[in-house]
Amino acid sequence: MNKGQVWRQVFLPYALGYFISYLLRTVNAVIAPDLSQELGLSAADLGLLTSAYLIAFALVQLPLGMALDRFGPRRVESLLLLICAAGCAAFALGHTLPQLALARGLIGLGVSASLMAAFTAFSLWFPAERQASLNSSIMVAGGLGALTASTPFGLLLPLVGWRNIFWGLAAATLVAAWAIRRTPDQEHHVSTETFAHQLQGVCSILTSRSFWRFAPHTGLMIGGFISIQSLWAVPWLMGTEGNTRQQAALHLLLLNIALMAGYAWIARHITRLGRQGVTPVHLIVWGNTAALLVSLLLILGVGYSTLMWTLFGLVYACANLAYAAHALRFPRSLAGRANTCLNLAVFVCGFGLQWGFGVLVDSGQADGMTRAESLRLAWAVMLVLQTASLAWFTACSPWEQRGSGTT
Repeated sequence: MNKGQVWRQVFLPYALGYFISYLLRTVNAVIAPDLSQELGLSAADLGLLTSAYLIAFALVQLPLGMALDRFGPRRVESLLLLICAAGCAAFALGHTLPQLALARGLIGLGVSASLMAAFTAFSLWFPAERQASLNSSIMVAGGLGALTASTPFGLLLPLVGWRNIFWGLAAATLVAAWAIRRTPDQEHHVSTETFAHQLQGVCSILTSRSFWRFAPHTGLMIGGFISIQSLWAVPWLMGTEGNTRQQAALHLLLLNIALMAGYAWIARHITRLGRQGVTPVHLIVWGNTAALLVSLLLILGVGYSTLMWTLFGLVYACANLAYAAHALRFPRSLAGRANTCLNLAVFVCGFGLQWGFGVLVDSGQADGMTRAESLRLAWAVMLVLQTASLAWFTACSPWEQRGSGTT
């Protein structure tokens, strides 16, 4: 196939799958007030419900990486998206916290391959020098999904209700599964590795210096962003800044537009920057430092709110470069497993931070703090952990290079 055919037949179907995945990850941020009111949920309950997606996502990452490398991304993702569609339908039908948490977990399981399958497909169809650019391009599709889950769904919610929204998402997921199932396979991508050999590959990644340099920082940075973007942004904006839900949804819309713009800028310029000596690791450090500074300003209430939330989305786009930087430290045959091992760290941290955020909010209020003070405390604790992880990532560079010879 020529480049145009590969783009249409490989990139676009996986982009659709990731669009839906990201939309489902972030939709609870907009419907959170409705869920809390209808089911009488506390902040901890809401955090647990929403993070059920993240823990289900995390639990399957290691077997998922083995499946992607053995059976190929087309078969694995198209099958899992059918599970996602079932989860959306179950969420639309749920009436209790356990029912909705189980459905949310099925959704997380069903979309668990969306990004990693795309990364694996790109590693098979495109040369190494294009990986960072393509990875950022697929994140634009995710940004569009998050954007759709903000103001558009905020406007749609009073008209059709959150249950009908999830019925529509179930139908859209079936379309994505069909589109990915029709994508071509790489003829040479049929693994003959035994299960024991595949497991040995996973162990080699999990015990590598590269993984232990990247995993803590990437997990806390991206996991923390997920916990804010997919749930706590709207309660924060309503609870600390006095915004209405529609105003909060507008902030979330601007955040996601900026995030998408950041991904697009990286996709367009990363190859040229590489020729000038600017590596993905440089952008990770610079972008994540900026993200921590913006987080601090938001916690302190410094600056114009709309501008600060827009900057928050823009600078966080650099964090996802960790996937490409980490995967390139391993042979191509380990691409799926390298990505999913890192993704395991991201979603374990995301689960802990999203649920823990709610626990701290409830605990603070139980101790006599206002809701606004409790929300600020929860984010401040997360910021301390993220700052420590950035120091670890930076300090470990010489240690990683001595162990693997990477740069």
